[in-house]
Amino acid sequence: MQRTTLWTTVGGVAAAVAAAAIALPLLVGGGPAPAAGTTRAATAPASSVPSVPSVDAAALAALPEAQYSAVIGGLLPWDRTTTSVDVFHLTADAPLFGDGRTAPVARFAKDDFLQQPTTVVGVRRQGPWELVLTPARRQLPSAAGAGGAAAQTAAWVPAAVLTAAPAPTSRVVISTKEQSVSIVSASTGAVQQHFAAGVGTADTPTPTGVTGYLEQRYVDPSQGTGDHPIQLTSLHSSAADEPYGGHDGGLIGLHWNATTSGAVSHGCVRLSAEAVAAVDALPLGTLVTVE
Repeated sequence: MQRTTLWTTVGGVAAAVAAAAIALPLLVGGGPAPAAGTTRAATAPASSVPSVPSVDAAALAALPEAQYSAVIGGLLPWDRTTTSVDVFHLTADAPLFGDGRTAPVARFAKDDFLQQPTTVVGVRRQGPWELVLTPARRQLPSAAGAGGAAAQTAAWVPAAVLTAAPAPTSRVVISTKEQSVSIVSASTGAVQQHFAAGVGTADTPTPTGVTGYLEQRYVDPSQGTGDHPIQLTSLHSSAADEPYGGHDGGLIGLHWNATTSGAVSHGCVRLSAEAVAAVDALPLGTLVTVE
């Protein structure tokens, strides 16, 4: 994990974040969730939904934080695509629950690693619960065997700690076959912008058949991306623990590179300056689907 000074944009103003305070990620170049390829699921009957257990402050603080570099076995694998979600922020740190929803397995921090409000993406409401995507891993690829590890995870969070944020009007679709990135309408799927892209190699492929989201963005010239903001997603490499080296958790990002075609990366998606600017204009929480 590299520690460095980075620049992030808050309200249109660039602000430096002190190196000592932030570990900056290096890029890698209950019940079941809704079925693959679905839109946001409907609410289940209240009688079939478990109640939310009480979690005191000490127990909450002791839970591992579901952040980009964490590996938390109790999280749920999310191995599907979706086209419709709700976006939230948190009123406080929040417990995350696995399938049974009897005891918490992790927590979301109210503020993320850039000390900005954590963006939470919800895919399903069920009574007092929201099924949300997380930026943490469930399992390392080295421990998962030939099938690989889930590139995206999910967990249940008490809906009472969520406050609604504006819903994105677009989503990002990455095609590894066409080596392209499209920004499409969230409501109709109509292509709004289309760009060439470099994707992962055969040994370190960009994971496919899955939807994550834009988690955060920052500028870090030391990673060879110039002054173009790195677009960090919640997705991870499903084939290698650390394809790029370091301790970033095998993150998948969208970032600038002079080479914007071919199977050339460690799993990240390489884009032109124009394409990075287009993705940078999208709000955090925007869905990112890899086909």
